[in-house]
Amino acid sequence: MSRIDIAPPAQDHAATFAALGDPTRLSLLGRLSGGQAQSIAKLSTDTRLTRQAITKHLHVLEGAGLVSSLRVGRETQFAYRPEPIEAARSYLDEVSAQWDAAFARLKAFVEK
Repeated sequence: MSRIDIAPPAQDHAATFAALGDPTRLSLLGRLSGGQAQSIAKLSTDTRLTRQAITKHLHVLEGAGLVSSLRVGRETQFAYRPEPIEAARSYLDEVSAQWDAAFARLKAFVEK
């Protein structure tokens, strides 16, 4: 049985997709996507999650490059970074175009 090698671009985006695979992290990104950096205290308002749980999710997002953190006094502010999402979207657009081309070839072959 042969092993399938994953192309480097797919590996590059794996952390982004993994981080986005959790509803809490998606919600946090949605709250941060407005452009304003927010503290853990502010992000934990209107949620049942503890600050510790929010912190763990933010660290996963930061590890994937989706947010950045900056220490401001006694608080850490987190800000959304759109570059990984834009890169993943470009990658998905490329994959979609490849599939569209493959389906077009299949359709042409079947309709002969």
